Parts: sequence; structure tokens; C-alpha cells
Amino acid sequence: MPDFSVEDKKRQLDFNNIAGVDEAGRGPWAGPVYSAIVILNRNCIPDGINDSKKISEKKRIELYEEILINHNYGVGCASPDEIDQLNILEATFLSMRRALENLIIKPDYILVDGNLSPNFNIPHESIIKGDSISMSIAAASIIAKVERDKFMLNIDNEHPEYKWKKNKGYGTKDHQNALNAYGVTKHHRKSFSPIRKILSPSADQ
Repeated sequence: MPDFSVEDKKRQLDFNNIAGVDEAGRGPWAGPVYSAIVILNRNCIPDGINDSKKISEKKRIELYEEILINHNYGVGCASPDEIDQLNILEATFLSMRRALENLIIKPDYILVDGNLSPNFNIPHESIIKGDSISMSIAAASIIAKVERDKFMLNIDNEHPEYKWKKNKGYGTKDHQNALNAYGVTKHHRKSFSPIRKILSPSADQ
């Protein structure tokens, strides 16, 4: 389970407002990539904060609602068009910078999940599997995941044939079958190989 060990080491170096950053949705074929940044209030930590992939949807939503009420957070995203223009890594970094812009209280140190991080103008470091190590990153993973899922549920109403409510834009068999039957939408990432092959069948041969 994540804890505050990493944050506490930074506090010993006189960093006080320590934020965690994580993303959701780098792998799907459709929809934006979302990022969240969270500075937790140590006086009211909800029980059960963990890597969003390791907790149930019901628990994620409960924690999401608690974090929104009692903690400082920001959310950012990058659209499918931006993913196509920049590539998924750079678009993810863009979404992280937007999340920081939407954070009311600015951190003095940022912990980023993964092995790479954007060029924040604030001291920062990347932590591999940080959402399983740092409580702040785990909280950010929950916010990013729930925000992206909410977006995918919304556009599922627009295009129910792709079953985004269920697959959240990932490349499931149902999603592939719908692409073959109905084609590519504005929500698809046209630079991703399965979509590119449909748009330009000869390009990947």
C-alpha cells in the first residue's frame, strides 16, 4: 500500500506543499488522456487510497468524492487531436502541465508516476510505480481515472455501438468489431496503429 515515506523525505528537505501527479488513458484507442495533481491534507486522509487499478470502481468513486471535498487538486487533459499531433507521451505531459495550471495552491515539489516527467518549472522527480508507493500519486491516479471514465461514459451516449461505457476506449474485441462496422469517430486517436490501418489500409503494408 502507498504511504507518505517519499513525501516525508522531501519534507525533511524543507518542501512543504508536495503534490503527486498521475495520468489515465495512455493506452486506449479513443478519448483524451487525463492527468491529475493532488496535494493531500494530512489531517483527513481517506481510508483505502491506492493505485486506482487496484481498487474497485465503487471504491474509486467514493475516494474521488472525498478527495474533491477535502484536498487540493487539479485536472487536465489532452484531446485525441493533440495526441495525434504531439504523440501520446508529449500529450500526456501537456495534460500534466494543464492539471498543474488548474491547481489553486501551487506545490513546491512534485512527484510524478513513471520513469519520465514533463519540464515543470518546479522541483520534481519521477517514481516508477509511484501510484503503489506514494499516497499523493495514488490519490492523483484515482482522480485522473474517475475523470476520464466520466468522459468516456458521456461519449458512450453519443456512440453506444463502440461500448465505451464498458471498455473505456481500450482495444477490446467489441471495440474492434464496431470500428470495422461503423468506422472511425472524432474521438478516435488516428495516429494509433489500429485506427491508422482502417483509415489507410495500405499505409502499414
